[in-house]
Amino acid sequence: MKLVLAATGASGAIYLQRLLEQIDCAAHEMHLIMSTHARQVAKQELDDLKIPSGVLQHSENDMNVPFVSGSARFDAMVIVPCSMATLGRIASGSSDSVLLRAADVFLKERRKLILVPRETPWNLIHARNVVTLLEAGAIVLPAIPSFYSRPHSVTAIVDTVVWRILDQIELPNPAAYRWGEGRAPAKRKKS
Repeated sequence: MKLVLAATGASGAIYLQRLLEQIDCAAHEMHLIMSTHARQVAKQELDDLKIPSGVLQHSENDMNVPFVSGSARFDAMVIVPCSMATLGRIASGSSDSVLLRAADVFLKERRKLILVPRETPWNLIHARNVVTLLEAGAIVLPAIPSFYSRPHSVTAIVDTVVWRILDQIELPNPAAYRWGEGRAPAKRKKS
């Protein structure tokens, strides 16, 4: 599978980190674009974003990458985290960076584009931009974790969102908790 992963300056770099850790780079071609603000937020939130070897990193200004052309075949693009500013620019059809141009190409070619906004609350402009993107064929998957698996750590909470992203790009994680396919871990006693 050929994937484009992107990150913007919204809080939530841990979602990108966990997604990178759960995709086998040896089995899939992975390209990564991070905005300048995404790198700043990742440094603030994680100290050091660990990018697996094999992930092809690209500048946000280098338009000489294959995935900005509709003739290049790619399977999916995930923007995680996706700021509402980026979501709005994509909804308006702006293509003045590699990330925005790639998103535009994925929409026009009817390829899977998954946006993972983490910002809350939304205003009416945000909601209208989301509707525009849904109508254009994007998948909007807000970073809203689930708790029925009884996650015991921040990482386990984050993984509930990452597993949904993996399901959408058809790379499910066998460790993902599935409702009705077993019991959630027993409730832990407080010490």
